Amino acid sequence: MANEWIYWALASALFAALTAIFAKVGLQGIDSDFATFIRTIVIIIALIAFLTYSGKWQPLGRLTGKNWTFLILSGLATGASWLAYFKALQMGNASQVAPIDKLSLVLVTIFAVIFLGERPSGQDWLGIGLVAAGVLLLAFKR
Repeated sequence: MANEWIYWALASALFAALTAIFAKVGLQGIDSDFATFIRTIVIIIALIAFLTYSGKWQPLGRLTGKNWTFLILSGLATGASWLAYFKALQMGNASQVAPIDKLSLVLVTIFAVIFLGERPSGQDWLGIGLVAAGVLLLAFKR
């Protein structure tokens, strides 16, 4: 199915929204960095179970140097994002933190143009501009 990715993207948005709500409640009374550690352990266990159940384990020797480099960089960026996100959730309102986190949509487009050579259309840029404006309206309430 050509547009199957849409269902996965919507599932990602749903689970990201639940992450913010569950994390905000779960962070009460504990350090945000320690909470990120617990979250990471849960993710590792869930992924081990998923890979085992689905039979998707692959030999590590099949990964190239480029695979290793960029997956490690992605992992480091993910970890930094989680640490910052949980700290922001602990300190701020979920309804303000989550929109600012979604500035990643704007940044992904800019980085995709710079590093991947993607060329968004005028309509795409309009949408990105509206997302940025929406973030500002939601995050900086008076």
